[in-house]
Amino acid sequence: MKRLVPPLFLAICAWIQLPIQAFAAEAAHGSNINLTTHGIGYASLAIFVVAYLLVMSEEFIHLRKSKPVLLAAGLIWGMIGYLYTAHGMPHVVEEAVRHNILEYAELFLFLLVAMTYINAMEERLVFEALRVRLVRSGFSLRKLFWITGALAFFISPVADNLTTALLMCAVVMAIGKDNAKFVSMACVNIVVAANAGGAFSPFGDITTLMVWQKGVIDFWGFFNLFIPSAVNWLVPALIMSFVVPNAQPASCEIDVSMKRGGVVVMILFLLTICTAVSFHNFLNLPPMMGMMTGLAYLKFFGFYLKKTHKKAGEAARRRRSDVNEQLGDTVAFDVFKHIARAEWDTLMFFYGVILCVGGLGFIGYLALASQTMYTGWGATSANITVGILSAIVDNIPVMFAVLTMMPDMSEGQWLLVTMTAGVGGSLLSIGSAAGVGLMGQARGMYTFFGHLKWTPVIALGYAASIYIHFLINSRLFTQ
Repeated sequence: MKRLVPPLFLAICAWIQLPIQAFAAEAAHGSNINLTTHGIGYASLAIFVVAYLLVMSEEFIHLRKSKPVLLAAGLIWGMIGYLYTAHGMPHVVEEAVRHNILEYAELFLFLLVAMTYINAMEERLVFEALRVRLVRSGFSLRKLFWITGALAFFISPVADNLTTALLMCAVVMAIGKDNAKFVSMACVNIVVAANAGGAFSPFGDITTLMVWQKGVIDFWGFFNLFIPSAVNWLVPALIMSFVVPNAQPASCEIDVSMKRGGVVVMILFLLTICTAVSFHNFLNLPPMMGMMTGLAYLKFFGFYLKKTHKKAGEAARRRRSDVNEQLGDTVAFDVFKHIARAEWDTLMFFYGVILCVGGLGFIGYLALASQTMYTGWGATSANITVGILSAIVDNIPVMFAVLTMMPDMSEGQWLLVTMTAGVGGSLLSIGSAAGVGLMGQARGMYTFFGHLKWTPVIALGYAASIYIHFLINSRLFTQ
């Protein structure tokens, strides 16, 4: 079976090949060839669409999202490479692929460090301790609705929106598991808040990270979106809160403490973020270098924890009689376990998406889309459409496509598309990682149609945030 693959691949390439004379005439100019009306272009577009349909169906067919896009990336660039090599231009494709891989490498290393820190904090029970404190608080369901939403909004700018949403959903499930209506509404609120909170920080979402690393908006520029992002969450939250039951949940007596070094890990994470910002702002180095330097902070601290865990265990034995607490505090810290627990499927998915979109851009489709949207419709209409599109298609390929097009826009318009791509995913439960994650965690209580019922209210917040952005950041649209 394996021997049939190369001949089949070559046969497909031969079938979709342009007439030799016409292609050679264009190739003589030594630049990229517009393949948007070529068989390879149509085939690449079809492959990407099929791959992304499989990605969107992950919840139902249980096929990891990285698999179809990895295959699609290889097929798309393989066809392009075959055609260019056949006409003596292999260096053009090689240079384009290396450029895409460099962009991915920066994103990969940045995210790998961030994921490692999140995993380390999770292992040190930082999030679990916060969850238990909220569960034991004795707040009413309506107060908890507001508290979990507010925490999701303010935690997601530092942690990713999926981790934040899962943490807050765990609180909601622990307290209101007997009240399906409350869980459903609280999950909708958490998804909207987490996506909105991630939109005003370079670290809050993959899209904002890509924009920052590209150098389109500086670090402090993102915070112009704080008020519009808050409005995006507060408008639907205020409307939904009137329907949230004001009942008192059953009391809970569980107790969990952070493991030794949990606070220090949080401090080191903040120090790592400061290092990344400083490297980028003051030294003109990629933020990824600052993050990798910050990983060294965690490694050295992990070495300290590992060397001292026996002595700490003896002290814990003298202080506590609870064996579980004792073991939790004395287990040796291993940073490489946290690196291994990174979301590798997600990281591989980013590779596939960046290479697929890069291939479509190399073919010429992104230039065509840019001409249609940003020249034909205008930047404002195009950027609002990007947000609506991100509710159906993941915002990562959408934003990477915009960054590859690189339309000539003011800072205000770049902030607009950054915000809409981030918060647009809240319109549907499948529009963001946070929504998809919560559908799995609160299965049966938070559903696609349960979220869809509140889509008009969320859309009202979406429109209000855009209006507020134009109102308070008007000076940024004239630059």
